[in-house]
Amino acid sequence: MRIVLLGSGRGSNAEAVLAAQASGLLGKARVAALFSDQPSAGILALGPRFGVPARYVDPAPFRTKLEGPGEARFIEAVSSERPDLVVLAGFMRVLKPAFLGAFAGRIINLHPSLLPKFPGLDAVGQALRAGETETGCTVHYVTADLDAGPILAQARVPIAPGETPESLSAKVHAAEHALLPSVIARLSMEGGR
Repeated sequence: MRIVLLGSGRGSNAEAVLAAQASGLLGKARVAALFSDQPSAGILALGPRFGVPARYVDPAPFRTKLEGPGEARFIEAVSSERPDLVVLAGFMRVLKPAFLGAFAGRIINLHPSLLPKFPGLDAVGQALRAGETETGCTVHYVTADLDAGPILAQARVPIAPGETPESLSAKVHAAEHALLPSVIARLSMEGGR
C-alpha cells in the first residue's frame, strides 16, 4: 500500500508514521512521499531523515482551502506517487471536490477530538471550554463535510482537573502518535476500505 502524507506543520504525526514504518510496524504500507503547503514546514525535514521524497507544493491562491490552481498542483503531485492512501497529518486546508474526487475513498484524516464532538479548529480548547472529562483523537475517512466522514478508530484521553490546553494537547498528541500508525497498518492488511 503506497501512502502519501500531507502536512502543514512540524510533522509529529508524520514522524510517528515514518518511525513505525522504520520499525516494521506499518504492515504492508510504505510512505511514498511527503508534501506540504508551507515551504518551511517541519514535516519537510522528515524526508531526508527517513529517506522519503519530501517537497513543498504551492497552494496559492487561497490561504485556508485547496482550490483552483493550488488544488490542481496538489492533485498532480499526489497523483504522481500513485497512492493507495492519502493521509492528512496536520494538513490545515479544507479540501474541495476536485481533490476529493481524484482520491475518493482513499483519504484519511487525524482529528484531535472524539468526533462527532468538536469538529474544526481548536478541538482541544473546545473540549476544555465545554467542561468535558475526556477527549481524544479520531481517524476518519475524508468527505466533503468537515470532520464528518466515516470513523475508522478513536483513542480516548482523560481530562484531569486543572488541565491546561498545553498539557491536554500533549496527551492528545501522544494518543495520535499511536493511533494513526495502527490504523494505517490495519488498512494495509485489509487492503483499504
